[in-house]
Amino acid sequence: MTEFRNFIAGSWSEGASQSPNINPSDTRDVIGTAARASRAEAEAAVEAAHAAAPLWAASTPQQRFDVLDRIGTEILERREELGRLLSREEGKILAEGSGEVMRAGQIFKFFAGEALRQTGDVLASVRPGVTVDVRREPVGVVALITPWNFPIAIPAWKIAPALAYGNTVVLKPAELVPGSAHALAEIISRSGLPAGAFNLVGGKGSDIGPVLTSHPKVKAVSFTGSVPTGRGIARACAENLKKVQLEMGGKNPMVVLDDADLDIAVAASLNGAFFSTGQRCTASSRLIVTEGIHDRFVARMTEALKKLVVGDALDPATQIGPVVDERQLAQDLDYVDIARGEGGKVAFGGERLNREKPGFYMAPALITETTPGMRINREEVFGPVASVIRVKDYDEALAVANDCEFGLSSGICTTSLKYASDFKAKAQAGMVMVNLPTAGVDYHVPFGGTKGSSFGPREQGRYAAEFYTTVKTAYTQP
Repeated sequence: MTEFRNFIAGSWSEGASQSPNINPSDTRDVIGTAARASRAEAEAAVEAAHAAAPLWAASTPQQRFDVLDRIGTEILERREELGRLLSREEGKILAEGSGEVMRAGQIFKFFAGEALRQTGDVLASVRPGVTVDVRREPVGVVALITPWNFPIAIPAWKIAPALAYGNTVVLKPAELVPGSAHALAEIISRSGLPAGAFNLVGGKGSDIGPVLTSHPKVKAVSFTGSVPTGRGIARACAENLKKVQLEMGGKNPMVVLDDADLDIAVAASLNGAFFSTGQRCTASSRLIVTEGIHDRFVARMTEALKKLVVGDALDPATQIGPVVDERQLAQDLDYVDIARGEGGKVAFGGERLNREKPGFYMAPALITETTPGMRINREEVFGPVASVIRVKDYDEALAVANDCEFGLSSGICTTSLKYASDFKAKAQAGMVMVNLPTAGVDYHVPFGGTKGSSFGPREQGRYAAEFYTTVKTAYTQP
């Protein structure tokens, strides 16, 4: 049985205790045992990162490029192997698992280039004979807390910029997916980084998180996960004057107008709402459909859902894998019952499925006849559940789309340039999609939302420098 260990100061450790890593497609399959770090080990990881910080901060752009490029190359070379491990422990289908691994490799490659492209400014002062230069410097020790739904891509898009800009890292991955984090750490361990520049500590967030948010040598915390946890981290970082970056929930709308291409609208909604088992913060969980196309859209969506194959993530025929664990499955089923109790109609799915192997399978649910005030349209479910809201016209659709405490991603399907342009300008979201799924973004452009979805600087692309660096202004008079 594989042991997924901690990595601290350049050495592997078994942790204070271990927990099993269970395959959600087959609960009889124990993938391995995962090390749970103690508070003392988490503190040791921070100390190791702090000790390595001056050396890595002084590294040249070429050294950083070489390290990140090696990491990206190995990830891409092992795409199928790592994708299979990811799908086995998280439950997304093989195509999605290998696609996520490819994205992780591309992210490291992109930030290898960014290590060489770092820029500054040289300005003339308002005072004669004085010059001013503005440069970016690393923050120092950065703690990265990542979720289970993208177990290699999200760690990658935090680790790569942190290292590219000269910081050292302590990574705390989600306890449900230790294998992907361990595999990534193992690749990083051979990349040429100085010991302590990268550290991995597994275990419960309630045990490790307070160490990372309170330790005086941690200068910044980047978190992706639930809203309650994110708010707690924000409070702790404010108390300790740490830089903080939060990516949290979403209740993303997909607006479908009467003039939409129905094939495009159904494909975009199906992908956004149900692929990756709906376990994406960018999922299209609210389908806002104008009355002229509503009935045809619902009928086509229902027919499409009937054809989807729900099953073992490792079976190439599967299109929708299992939910990640029993707790998440129970939450998804509860929300279907809540929606039904509030007057929604379950047009398709919404029940637990039995398959040849014991796992956390659920028929993707489409719920119609809902209103904006229902809990199913206010609260994040984080599963293969989408609700349909019937509206009169574009103006009502826009108002309903924006009537939400979240603002991560927002989509519209229309053939009207007028409505597409207006929606891009007025949608209250950090990302807007036209005739595309709300989920699925490029790795070289900024990622993040508004309202309760995000807090702090954007992730990804060159905008990542805003979080992972601090600005120094220097004046010189000869």
